[in-house]
Amino acid sequence: MKNTVVTDVESVDKRSCVSPEAQGAPVSGSDQRLQELGYKSEFRRDMSLFGVLGISFCAIGILTGMSSAFQTGLFSGGPLGLFWGWNICSLFMLFIALSLAEICSAYPTMGGLYFWVCKMKPDAPVLGFCTGWIYSIAMTFTGTSGNLSVALYLASLAEVGQGRTLSRVEVTAIAWGVNIASGVINTIGTKAIGGMSTFNLWWTLGGTLVLVITLLVKAPVKNSAAFVFTDYENFTGWQSRGFVVLLGFLQAVYTLEGCETAAQVAEEAKRAEILAPLAVVGSIVGSWLIGLAYMLALLFSVQSIASVQATSFAIPIAQLYYDAVGRRLTLMCLTVVALAQFMAAVTAFTASSRLYYALARDNAFPMKQKYMALNRYQAPYWGVWTSVLIGCIISCAYIGSAVAFNAILSSAAIAVMLSYLQPIIIRVFWPSTSLPDRGPFSLGRWSWSINLASFLFTVFICVLFILPTAHPTDSLNMNYAIVAIGTVMILVGACWVFWGRFRFEGPVKTAGKEAMVGEKGGL
Repeated sequence: MKNTVVTDVESVDKRSCVSPEAQGAPVSGSDQRLQELGYKSEFRRDMSLFGVLGISFCAIGILTGMSSAFQTGLFSGGPLGLFWGWNICSLFMLFIALSLAEICSAYPTMGGLYFWVCKMKPDAPVLGFCTGWIYSIAMTFTGTSGNLSVALYLASLAEVGQGRTLSRVEVTAIAWGVNIASGVINTIGTKAIGGMSTFNLWWTLGGTLVLVITLLVKAPVKNSAAFVFTDYENFTGWQSRGFVVLLGFLQAVYTLEGCETAAQVAEEAKRAEILAPLAVVGSIVGSWLIGLAYMLALLFSVQSIASVQATSFAIPIAQLYYDAVGRRLTLMCLTVVALAQFMAAVTAFTASSRLYYALARDNAFPMKQKYMALNRYQAPYWGVWTSVLIGCIISCAYIGSAVAFNAILSSAAIAVMLSYLQPIIIRVFWPSTSLPDRGPFSLGRWSWSINLASFLFTVFICVLFILPTAHPTDSLNMNYAIVAIGTVMILVGACWVFWGRFRFEGPVKTAGKEAMVGEKGGL
């Protein structure tokens, strides 16, 4: 065990990472809690509440998620499904956020969901291993999806502004450039990401205000309240009205995923046991309200749902803007959303790189010393550029088949929900033993009820995500997400059987007397 600890300590670049203890500085409460959980403090705590909250806002990407997936709800239930689905899903996603925030307050580490599962169910390391791998894949895929979305927004800007349609090869090349730019920003480190996330928080608020005012002022025809709250649309081919409306729920869930990302930077935040859970919950509450305002503006301003459905633009929301506000203002609106989308994609790679670091630290990921190395900007750069490399490879699938690419990225949304499910299941079925020491953010006597509601909703959404969204189903409209997520689970299972079960036993302590002895020996 001592040799393992020596490796843990030596694997971090000591020239770039000096802990507060080594500097002789007083240990903060957050660092003390981290030591109690078995980890040395390796990152500077530079992030404030706005920085951590901005990370979750970036990951959720309310403007981007709503804009990119708006047509899903518009064609599956129409305004009725969008409005009621948004509020229902927001409520249950708030329950999930509360469940995760309570755990985050007790275990404020960058491992997030993965570490929580390991800590709450130490007798089943396979659960923690699989949660960590599935979630890290999900975050990498999410970043890839976001970067391609940026490319599609840029393609729409070219279509609207110059009348030029970009080929799939050109869109993929742009996506490569955006992937690399995301990697560069993440390599610069914590201060850059914290500053960007704070900026994104204000950009989202200001951008939403600008978009809402623009739509409501410039739209030539304003829809009635009856249309916004009761109009039903069905472009799916399914006859069941209830099922069609439920399919529209996917837009809301897809948009609201990402609140847990605040946990991935918990070791870089001040007073993490308080700020991280507040950011998890606050990001959902804020996104619920901001998203509702933005959605209502879109619904009151949409001129023709059939026109949006038949659009030739790379992003369907561009057609809605074009019809409502004209060419010039459409360029402005798409620019606002595209920049927000880029910042959201950058944050996904922030989360994935921290996950690779956390997994490597606990012997759950290969090339341990490489993935634990930090550069002088305090960035786990191996994890960052692994995310970029995977993103560039997956982006190439878009050249051959948009259907295949969408299937890969749809699996990311399911993988995130499956990752939520693991710690929530443990809290539901082992409520008394899974969280013996609660943090300052506690749900009290409402804890089990909220966890149960979160569990039931998560299972329901995971099933809904893999159902066919069009009828009759053929090779072009089939929901291949079940194939993609099945492949991911098989690969993760194989990694556990052939590699993980021989190496991973749970979180490896890097703090304490043994770690200190190991550090002296390593020096």
